[in-house]
Amino acid sequence: MEDDDFQLSASTLSALQEFMQEKDARQKRFEELKAQAEADNEERKSTATGNSAAVTMEDFEADWNASQFWYDEETSRALAEELVEGVGEEDHVALVSAPSVFVKLKNLMKDGLVPKCNIHLFEYDNRFALFGSEFTFYDFNEPLKLPLKFKGFFDRVLVDPPFLSEECQTKAAITVRWLAKSWAGIVGDNTGRPDAIGSRQQHQRIIVCTGERMKEVVDKMYNKAGVRCTEFEVRHAQGLSNEFRCYANFESARFKWEKEN
Repeated sequence: MEDDDFQLSASTLSALQEFMQEKDARQKRFEELKAQAEADNEERKSTATGNSAAVTMEDFEADWNASQFWYDEETSRALAEELVEGVGEEDHVALVSAPSVFVKLKNLMKDGLVPKCNIHLFEYDNRFALFGSEFTFYDFNEPLKLPLKFKGFFDRVLVDPPFLSEECQTKAAITVRWLAKSWAGIVGDNTGRPDAIGSRQQHQRIIVCTGERMKEVVDKMYNKAGVRCTEFEVRHAQGLSNEFRCYANFESARFKWEKEN
């Protein structure tokens, strides 16, 4: 067989070259962001008011084999806004396996569009280590292998376990419970309106985003925290065949609990 038989067509070769150029450009952009973040690390504040270049999720190519699926723009913003609604500058917010919400939240705070607070990302993908002190490596297989200083440290927690398995969901829930300042549900009447005690507890917000088929596991693991399924629709930029749901221990104009049968 002649070597010419293995040559790519002109159109295929052009598409391949374009793909490689985009990949190289993305890698170059990422390296520039990493270098800038490292240079500014001592000056950057966790409230995202530093002068480093703005980072977007376009700088991070999702790895589907690692179960990485970034939220679309509308979902990322909605989750970010709900997570920090009513926080103060001294409050601490954790994002577990949810880098797209973390990045969106940083940019919203940088632009003054949401309240400023201290945010921290717990994530397996070490590319996000470019955020320096705001990043901690996290593997759900070792749910409590985290710095002791973070135990009972966070006023708000959002989690999106990477896999739709009972093991992953259970271990991620163990992490959330360990990170959260409290694990008490909202106290109130049957309409969901909290009383005075509930108002104080409501400052502790927990949001869980995961597949609809994980509902029973979520109910089991987060029941004592008052987490319930909401009607909010979670969408991903790449599109997913699995139906995703959002669970929360609070209601808002955007997050309405599903009516129980």
